[in-house]
Order: sequence, then C-alpha cells, then structure tokens
Amino acid sequence: MADSYFTVRSGAEVSGEFEDRKSRFIAQLVHVESVDEAQAHQAAMRARHYDARHNVPAFILVDGTERASDDGEPQRTSGMPTLEVLRGAGLKDVCCVTTRYFGGTLLGPGGLVRAYTAAAQAAVEAARAAGDIVEMTSVVNVDVPVAYPLYEQVVRMIADTGGKIAGTDYTDQVLIHAIYREGEHKALRPLLTELMAGKEVVEVGKAHFDEF
Repeated sequence: MADSYFTVRSGAEVSGEFEDRKSRFIAQLVHVESVDEAQAHQAAMRARHYDARHNVPAFILVDGTERASDDGEPQRTSGMPTLEVLRGAGLKDVCCVTTRYFGGTLLGPGGLVRAYTAAAQAAVEAARAAGDIVEMTSVVNVDVPVAYPLYEQVVRMIADTGGKIAGTDYTDQVLIHAIYREGEHKALRPLLTELMAGKEVVEVGKAHFDEF
C-alpha cells in the first residue's frame, strides 16, 4: 500500500454535469472508506433521483477494491469510463454515481462513453476547484509527557524533526500530542533521550492514514 494517496475530503459531496442532446448526466462524487459506504451512496443517489433512467456507480478503495456497473446502459459505456476517470485522477476511497436523465435521443456507445467521462471529469475538477481533494498520508500519533520547564524545547524538537502538534494536555506535567509521517518520528527519540537523561517516555500509536 502506498504511503499517501488523494481522495475527496470526508463529508464533501461534489457534482459535475454534462448535457448532450437533452440527456443530462450528473456525476456525484464523495469520500467512502468501505464497500458498504459506497453502496450507501449509490442507494442515496437512486432515492434522490428516483425518476432517472440510470444511476451508474463506480468506486475505488485504498485497499485496491474497484467496482463499476452500467446500471442498464450498454455494456462498458458508463461504469468503466467513470472508473477510468477516477483512476486517471489518482483518487482512492471515492465513489462516483452518475445519474442520467434521458433526453429522448439515443447517443450510441461512443456518445455515452464521452458523456459519462465528461460528467465524471467535471465532478473531479469541481472538487479540485473547491479544495475538496486532499492528500492522505500514512502517519503515527506520538504522545510525549514532559515537565513544564522543558515544554518549549520539546515543541521545537518536534517541529525540527518534521512533526506537528495536534494538541496539549496540562496536568501535573504537559502531555504533548504530536503527529508524524510514518517513520519520521524515530528522529525525535534520541533528542528526548539526551534532553531527559534517558528518562523520556514516548507512546507511538499505530500507523493510519490522515491529512498531514
């Protein structure tokens, strides 16, 4: 699995439209993290556009799972072109459902491929324009308890070694919550060992994907 990937920001729904000979194609793009979430988005779009002839789904997950359906359109004219747009944009953990309102004129296989491709591309470009495409990086959370007099020094060490402060708890000492790209946190420990004469305590969480 890659150390980073691009996705649509969680909670955002971005749409793009394309029209050809009065047929409307509305691509609705969201962040998903499982097959169940992708299916839920498909169901929601079918309910929203209950009067549409087709609601074509395609999704890619970060674990490599990919699925697409033509939902009654001629084979490989809609789902696969949509999936190719998602692949080409380098997106993962995303689901795009493209709704088609039939305009009364048959577009033919080539016309359908162009229309579904254009609608998905419009949704991706709208997401980029809105700042809703984000990079997810493999990161670890690092908790460091320190005495109050050492707080500023440790904060500087975290920054100097590539970490970011995610939060701070103040009790009888200061508990610093930091976040690092996976592997980069290892540079912090020897500095803390020297500063605290070998009495440092560092808790490192499991690697996971998050914005960084």
